[in-house]
Amino acid sequence: STQTHNNGTIAARVMLFLSKSSLRLTLVARTLSSSSRCSSLDFPRAPTAAELVERAPQSAQKYLRLMRAHKPTGTLLLYWPGAWAIAAAAPAGSAPSVGLLALFGGGAFAMRSAGCIINDLWDRDLDREVERTRNRPLASGEVSAPQAVGLLAGLLSCSLAILCTLSTPSIIVGASSMVLVVGYPLAKRYTNWPQIVLGATFNWSVLIAWTHLMPPDQWWKVLPLYFATCLHTFIYDTIYAHQDKKDDARMGMHSTALHLGDRTRRVLGGCTVGMLGSLSLAGVATDQTWPYFVAVLGTCAHVGWQVASVRTEDPADCWSKFVSNTWLGAVLLAGIIAGNLMKKKKKE
Repeated sequence: STQTHNNGTIAARVMLFLSKSSLRLTLVARTLSSSSRCSSLDFPRAPTAAELVERAPQSAQKYLRLMRAHKPTGTLLLYWPGAWAIAAAAPAGSAPSVGLLALFGGGAFAMRSAGCIINDLWDRDLDREVERTRNRPLASGEVSAPQAVGLLAGLLSCSLAILCTLSTPSIIVGASSMVLVVGYPLAKRYTNWPQIVLGATFNWSVLIAWTHLMPPDQWWKVLPLYFATCLHTFIYDTIYAHQDKKDDARMGMHSTALHLGDRTRRVLGGCTVGMLGSLSLAGVATDQTWPYFVAVLGTCAHVGWQVASVRTEDPADCWSKFVSNTWLGAVLLAGIIAGNLMKKKKKE
């Protein structure tokens, strides 16, 4: 039928656009990374998040930095899993709700900012002893604890307001995540596996979105996706934690980077295989089509490259590998949307 043909055409275009965009972004990134070549370029570009914070009123900048508004990687890593669940729950042959995607984007920004403040309130004394974190607003004294608590209250209120636009079961699921949000800083003090707690916390939006969009008897279909996202977080945050392992060891803090040591690459390699298997199972559970599985292979190939090539004794390389995850979620999101548009064709 005409509708079937249109769905297949749209899906193919989405995947073609994705591949072309990825190639262009790679070429631009390589070009801009060379200072000698960059000096001869004068392309107009949008300001970065850090530049926007620098342009903000002076009195607001310290609060924006406390919220990590100048470092959007964390917000996007928090956003993608919920966006994946929203797209996966869309009706066959349909795109996800743009309004709901935007709503979860606002929630991701507010909750990531709130989580950073909670973490900094717990760790402000320790942060003063670490080169990478000693200039954070709370650690440096630029922002006082009462000021931080006031900002935290405002962010949590915004998050609650967003959550309250969803269904009652989703509100209950979302509110329960606060146990994990508050507990993560404690996990760094008393367990060797804080990255597991972070993974469970950071990807809670998968459960919120699915609960809002799907009937209760379909809850089991989202579990492979949630498990895959937890594994992804475990991988990239373990790499991230290798930046601070010497300071963490000196101060008695715990992390998977310290606990795994030389076994890091092997364990993360196994997690990457588990992520691939879980995402594949999620596709089967939600009746996905070929564009989804292509995106899964591309996503896991990139994660596998990180694990295979990361130099865990080089903090700069650990940071580079961590940041490479920033826009990776867009690849899988495009694959889910394109695969969903193909579903009607598959059924017919």
